[in-house]
Amino acid sequence: MEGNPLSFIIPKAIVEAIVDHARREAPNECCGILAGRDGRVFKHFLAKNADASRYRYHFDPREYLQIWQEIEANGWELQAIYHSHTFTGAYPSATDIDEANPILPEALYIIVSLADPEEPVVRAFRIREGRVLPEELRVSE
Repeated sequence: MEGNPLSFIIPKAIVEAIVDHARREAPNECCGILAGRDGRVFKHFLAKNADASRYRYHFDPREYLQIWQEIEANGWELQAIYHSHTFTGAYPSATDIDEANPILPEALYIIVSLADPEEPVVRAFRIREGRVLPEELRVSE
């Protein structure tokens, strides 16, 4: 993952697609990946939460591999990993912090909160060595 984290830009249509994904999967958490280049998101990959859980998410390993293959085939980079919280706020849980991917220390994590389903909240973070660092989430038309 390259690029300046301060320049991360996500199209409004993709934010809306992530929120829709979260709503469809509720009460379970959803998960997915955003791919692109230089802090710009080009593609949104919906993924199946292999845990089918209200409290955690894990990618199906085969699906994750297929996503990575498509990202690499297009010369893109992983821009963010997203998931939903169906009952709590848009902030990494203790589980999210413990399970942050050590292979991708620069990964941006986007969380969609459906604690108020009528007013979802979408926020971005980096999780480094157990520390949560809020990031600006810039949305483009």
